[in-house]
Amino acid sequence: MSLIKKTNGDAYAVLKIREFVLFISARFFVTLGIQMQSVIVGWQVYEITKDPLSLGLIGLAEIIPFFGIALFGGHIADLFDRRKIILFSVFTYLGAAFMLFLLATYLSDLITLFGTLPIYSVIFFTGISRAFLYPAIMGLTAQIVPRNLYANSATWNSFAWHIAAVSGPAIGGIGYGYFGGGTAYAAVAVFILIGLALYAQIKSRRVAEKQYNETLKESLKTGLLFVFNNQVLWGAMALDMFAVLFGGVVALLPIFAAEILFAGPQGLGLLRASPFIGAVMMSLAQAHFPPLKNAGRKLLISIAGFGVCIILFAFSKNFYLSMGLLILSGMFDNVSVVIRNTIVQLFTPDEMRGRVAAINSIFIGSSNELGSFESGLAARLMGIIPSVVFGGGMTLFIAVFTAKKAPALRKLNLMDKI
Repeated sequence: MSLIKKTNGDAYAVLKIREFVLFISARFFVTLGIQMQSVIVGWQVYEITKDPLSLGLIGLAEIIPFFGIALFGGHIADLFDRRKIILFSVFTYLGAAFMLFLLATYLSDLITLFGTLPIYSVIFFTGISRAFLYPAIMGLTAQIVPRNLYANSATWNSFAWHIAAVSGPAIGGIGYGYFGGGTAYAAVAVFILIGLALYAQIKSRRVAEKQYNETLKESLKTGLLFVFNNQVLWGAMALDMFAVLFGGVVALLPIFAAEILFAGPQGLGLLRASPFIGAVMMSLAQAHFPPLKNAGRKLLISIAGFGVCIILFAFSKNFYLSMGLLILSGMFDNVSVVIRNTIVQLFTPDEMRGRVAAINSIFIGSSNELGSFESGLAARLMGIIPSVVFGGGMTLFIAVFTAKKAPALRKLNLMDKI
């Protein structure tokens, strides 16, 4: 069967499903707000502390509660209405944006008194929300979209997310630079509220009934065994986790913008947006040419390409060259994102989607938030540029190591699974 036949020859097929359009529109606005908030918090914290480790602590403040309850969040997503879980989680994000607004305006004395602790405290609660949000989102996506359009939906889902991730840092940096933290956080709350309203228009769907009642411990064990007994699943997740854990530079971008490229908060917004610009470009290409044939090989090459871009970025002293390298890194990263998400959807039965998505989110969380902490700590110990070169080099090593240790992943052809 040809690829054209499998996807109905229509790169826009999944966009004809009304609820999927509502879904990615809602995710767009929520992501827009969260990405704005991320760059605003990063710049605000660095302004207060002038310490690279403090930037890493932002990620640590979110990842600690997230790790603590992520598996439980997946268990809940396999038992209850995933739409309601999403609504509750997004409402929590809205509350966090409102608290950051208050800290930047009417409660600024708390920052004077306690430093960055109140900000870290708010971020802690977003980590709890995230633990429930991601498994529910992944589970609901598979319920909205038919199996033959999983790869198509992964591409457009990634496209919408990355458009928001392009816009969010730029708007956040410009908003903070020109209007201050209070106004910028208020805009964050507005965008998250729009996303909440769009999610509310999606119909509830019943989760698949389990064949027998499991205890919480049994349920979590079943999910873990399912993932770690499947070389393709754990290989794809681990590859992403370790590559971005070492290769990510997002947490250090405020330092590059302020002290190496001399670009200010506006330049920081553009640097934060650059990887997502590349991801959007690649998403459009993959919508028309899905990376299903020899997907495992393409996944490994994309991770290696990402590592090379990060090494070159470390040595760049030119703002536009740095932007270009980050754009290219985003293109490589998007290939791995689409392939990994398609793998998770195709290899997971519906009754386990929440738990598998939770495990996947732990891998992703490790690569992002723990990566932020690792970046800050490495920069403190090794210096900014050596730490980034080290991270890029580790990413290359991990791609080669995974290719040797996970042959089933290396030889994967997703066209055989649709």
